[in-house]
Amino acid sequence: MAAFANHRLARRAERENPPLGKFVEVDGVRLHYVEQGEGQPLVLLHGNGTMIQDFASSGLIDLAAKRYRVIVFDRPGYGHSERPRSTVWTADAQAALLGAALEQLGASKATVLGHSWGCSVAVALALKAPDLVSSLVLASGYYYPSVRADVVTMSGPAIPVLGDAVRFTVSPVLARLMWPLLTRKIFGPASEPEQFQQDFPKEMTFRPSQIRASAAESALMIPGAFAARARYAELAMPVVIVAGEEDRLVDIDEQSARLHAELPNSTIHRVPGAGHMVHQTAPETVMAAIDEASASAARRGNVLPLAA
Repeated sequence: MAAFANHRLARRAERENPPLGKFVEVDGVRLHYVEQGEGQPLVLLHGNGTMIQDFASSGLIDLAAKRYRVIVFDRPGYGHSERPRSTVWTADAQAALLGAALEQLGASKATVLGHSWGCSVAVALALKAPDLVSSLVLASGYYYPSVRADVVTMSGPAIPVLGDAVRFTVSPVLARLMWPLLTRKIFGPASEPEQFQQDFPKEMTFRPSQIRASAAESALMIPGAFAARARYAELAMPVVIVAGEEDRLVDIDEQSARLHAELPNSTIHRVPGAGHMVHQTAPETVMAAIDEASASAARRGNVLPLAA
């Protein structure tokens, strides 16, 4: 009975929140994306559990589209993008898929911004296809393995068979109950922005399919960081790191500041009073980081200078 009810709620959420953009198909996988503006490509990659509307509600897409060709993806399994179970969707696997999608869309030498788990995909894309990525903006990322008890509890719905039973029955109910606590943690110390409350389709995040995608990425987070850390020195393009000083989800000294110390071609902006959702509470700061990264790439001759 619970599984049937959750299935109905998931279908209703999809009807009430239809795709905002277009679809591109890569190796049989349909990816939903939104494109807005003209100029140098800017790719936005959201974090675990969210979707395109996270960036849309922050105002960042509208801000950036005044100067850039903004391309925002629902990553595999989120929003309206597919996530076939035949693939383990590591950051590398997602980077390969998104890189092929960008080639289809004719986007190269892009500034790529990742937020949270999206940082891992952005870094993987830069390492895998440096011709596609002229500069990186990494916001609230997780780069080095650490002890995270929350990862264990959040990974449960990704377990085959048992996890499937849980995500179709118990998980959507628990997700709804925990939503206020989660938003306080990720936005804190700031309050949840009114625009996010109005425009972010939280019911889409309670679908069993998206719960599984989120749980799988939680399970992959620590081993992914462990595997990627040895390759950060290969990032030759400009990297601009943004982190909220009061991030309650990620220790920015152990993560963002450490990455900055390892990358001589990086700059870091620690945002006072901001938490994990720095793009939501300080979109102008993130926009300035995008411009900084793009300008640095232009000085290196990687892209055309932006119009004034």
